[in-house]
Amino acid sequence: MTDQEILSRIDHTLLKATSTWEGIAKLCGEAIQYKTASVCIPPSFVKPVFEEYHDKVNICTVIGFPLGYSITAAKVLEAERAILSGANEIDMVINIGDVKGGHFDWVREEIVLLRQATAGHILKVIIETCYLTEDEKIRLCDIVTKAEADYIKTSTGFGTAGATLEDVLLFKKHIGPKVKIKAAGGVKTREDLVQFIEAGASRIGTSSAVSLLVGGAAKGY
Repeated sequence: MTDQEILSRIDHTLLKATSTWEGIAKLCGEAIQYKTASVCIPPSFVKPVFEEYHDKVNICTVIGFPLGYSITAAKVLEAERAILSGANEIDMVINIGDVKGGHFDWVREEIVLLRQATAGHILKVIIETCYLTEDEKIRLCDIVTKAEADYIKTSTGFGTAGATLEDVLLFKKHIGPKVKIKAAGGVKTREDLVQFIEAGASRIGTSSAVSLLVGGAAKGY
């Protein structure tokens, strides 16, 4: 697998609380130069990035991030405003407490509302696997599929652990044919990148891919 084949699957990411315009601009410059799939940035930077770069970069942003327990109405509004500001892809965090409480109907309803709010754009659903049992992960694969989201995503990168190959393989077994997989968090080496792609991840969220493959990336998480 070539470096460019890997980079074309990377959501080049900078989501630190201390992110500055200088870091975001560097991230965008790298994304343009190395043709990453997108830049994944905080919602507050979506509008200035779009105004500066327009269609030179594919903008991905995060909703309800990183803990997921924002009220649904806030997530919907956040997603709508992000799209109006220039985002093409939305990575939403589910309410993990609802999952742990067994309220899967609430989780499904929220994803459906976000799907409606992001119609015509890519919706990725972050389920934060480090907090879940295998049965919960399987149940969420079914919910994400039925809600017609585009991707199921392993992690925020801010939980107690990130993506694992086992979770990607579990997703691959239980998601519907139209749902893709994004791995994020803890993908640190070229070998990791290749293994996750070969296991079934169509996208990888990481701050380190450009640095690993060509050098000089901003550090995100």
